[in-house]
Amino acid sequence: METINRSEMDLRVGGDGVEFRTKEIGGQTMAWVLLPKGTDFAPALKGLPGDMCQCPHWGYMIKGRLLMHTPDGDKTYEAGEAFYWAAGHSPVALEDCEYIDISPTDQLEEVVKHVTGGGA
Repeated sequence: METINRSEMDLRVGGDGVEFRTKEIGGQTMAWVLLPKGTDFAPALKGLPGDMCQCPHWGYMIKGRLLMHTPDGDKTYEAGEAFYWAAGHSPVALEDCEYIDISPTDQLEEVVKHVTGGGA
């Protein structure tokens, strides 16, 4: 059993109000994410298959509204909702957002490496 404090998680992507913090736990990776209104991940995801994140995520929206672009159409997620995002998505923060998600570590690492310029 373990308690996870956001401030003690590794900052993997940050700047301009974005915080993407992670901790590997139980064979998965938990992410705690802060996105200011207007954050659009499309430029960072360019070059991945379909120019979208290919890692699935299970999580909970703590604050804000997030628009998720997918090949099957767009969907909005709001504070208070649990979610599953299948592979093939690109988020845009419609409001300041905060959420946590859990993802397969190996798949998430491929996306993080791409986004941070470490190669895919």
